[in-house]
Amino acid sequence: MKITDLLVKDAMIMDLQATDKQGAIDEMVAKMYAAGRISDIDTYKAGILAREAQTSTGLGDGIAMPHAKNAAVKEATVLFAKSAKGVDYDALDGQPTYLFFMIAAPEGANDTHLQALAALSRQLVNANFVAKLKLVKTPEEVQALFNEAELEKAQATESEAVVSENQKYIVAVTACPTGIAHTYMAEDALKQKAKEMGVAIKVETNGSEGIKNRLTAEEIAKADAVIIAADKNVEMNRFDGKPLVNRPVSDGIRKTEELITLALSGKAPIYHGDNNASNENDNQAEGSVGQKIYKDLMNGVSHMLPFVIGGGIAIALSFMIDQLLGVPQDSLASLGSYNQLASYFNQIGSAAFGFMLPVLAGFIASSISDRPGLVAGFAAGALANAGGAGFLGALIGGFIAGYVIVFLRKVFSGLPKSLDGIKAILFYPVFGLLITGFLMFLVNMPMSAINTAFNNFLTSLSGGNAALLGALLAGMMAVDLGGPVNKAAYVFGTATLATTVADGGSVVMAAVMAGGMVPPLAIFVATRLFKNKFSKDEQDAGLTNIIMGLSFVTEGAIPFAAADPLRTIPSFVAGSAIAGALVGGFGIKLLAPHGGIFVVFLLSNPFLYLLFILIGSIISGVLLGLLKKSN
Repeated sequence: MKITDLLVKDAMIMDLQATDKQGAIDEMVAKMYAAGRISDIDTYKAGILAREAQTSTGLGDGIAMPHAKNAAVKEATVLFAKSAKGVDYDALDGQPTYLFFMIAAPEGANDTHLQALAALSRQLVNANFVAKLKLVKTPEEVQALFNEAELEKAQATESEAVVSENQKYIVAVTACPTGIAHTYMAEDALKQKAKEMGVAIKVETNGSEGIKNRLTAEEIAKADAVIIAADKNVEMNRFDGKPLVNRPVSDGIRKTEELITLALSGKAPIYHGDNNASNENDNQAEGSVGQKIYKDLMNGVSHMLPFVIGGGIAIALSFMIDQLLGVPQDSLASLGSYNQLASYFNQIGSAAFGFMLPVLAGFIASSISDRPGLVAGFAAGALANAGGAGFLGALIGGFIAGYVIVFLRKVFSGLPKSLDGIKAILFYPVFGLLITGFLMFLVNMPMSAINTAFNNFLTSLSGGNAALLGALLAGMMAVDLGGPVNKAAYVFGTATLATTVADGGSVVMAAVMAGGMVPPLAIFVATRLFKNKFSKDEQDAGLTNIIMGLSFVTEGAIPFAAADPLRTIPSFVAGSAIAGALVGGFGIKLLAPHGGIFVVFLLSNPFLYLLFILIGSIISGVLLGLLKKSN
């Protein structure tokens, strides 16, 4: 498949009208839908926004490559758009963006599609090609330019770099979460810059089509240094003992000379791995201790949440079924499992809930010490659950398990090479399990007391105290709209749910969900009441935000917050905090950890809950409208 098979003329915009990021996305998504390449605007756009929330796809040098791979895509497509005025797209270099390639990949994208998308990405690091692309005026010229470039590529014979004596040699790995564009752009950027600098290089890509140009043991041994330009885990242990520079994939595109220079400077840190692990995480990421702890914690939380959400909603449904079918007054203690159908739901949900703490601790440990940490981590979570230490105990246990394995690696590092094969299958599981287990007995005693006191405190909350806690957590949900502060509040809420399901649900969880629903709904309110302060594209985006808000998808407000954070964030926090305070003050309980309006009947007082969210949304929307400058 050729690039021009994906760059269809019906899906091109030769004069993009939007001037900001949200407007540009809306205009391109609408064109994609009008061309019949996607079946649902909201689903596809949600995928685009989710990718933008990770990091901007505005790569710099006037180019952006927004992309999504989901069920709304009918046929693999690359929409080309060109702006004469430039768009404020939050590009990595802070400059306006003029050329856009919006990639739509179906969920079942085959290798042919992926290879074509990779070829497109590689062309965009060619400065001469981009310069020509900025001059095109018609869709036919766009296709002709890519056809010409593909022909030149086919005629060129690319051979492996021959490393001459005294020439420096680098090996590199590029990878991004979706593996569609950035992976291959970083590959070509590194190759081009290395050629300019007289450095030999081989680049392995970890993209959607799998690992390509895999580095051999001989190539790694011969290399003077290693560059990792990746936003996801790659196989690291093979680089043991090598100077290694580890950066985001965007640096592989934009800071290639800096990476190559640092790798060969003699100042790059030496990577130390473990010969028994296939995919090391420790020592992989550069950054502060706080960033490392946050990364490890989020690895556990991200794996835990599906168990919490799935199990929590199943248990909540069991209570709702029993309420609908009826339970005798003298059997209310069996609510949720009295009727047979309700009992089935309760058993399914409880099974998923039972994995919550082991999964949290296990994947925190695996982020620290990879697979050897899973056994000790899962055991730590299970012991925390059995010992009454709860969520906080499992969290601490996950870190203990991970660093116990790190300690054991150092202890066993001096063993003869002949014993390397049994470290991962015998020494780490056995000693890691025993040491972590005994340490958890020490953790459980104080943590159980703390957990019990904490649960009693939450149970006793009423009036002003509950309102204050509700305001704090709901306000946190609006601070960074899916970022670390938001996640901290959400995880706190889900942790209280596990111990309050039998009592009708969690006030804390209800306040947290209310706080997360307000920001997108506030956008809708502001764009309706203050139309003169919002562009037509922003007003249209406001309509989609009502769906996101009602569905508890806080991230729907991110584009507006990113465009004007000093006005939007305080407005969001104010409305969310008021909604949370009202929910907490009136003691409204929620049985489910997610769902928005779709789980409204799992609330102790649905009418008041929706009223409080409406009040918070109006307050935020009006504040935003008053603070925002006229468009």
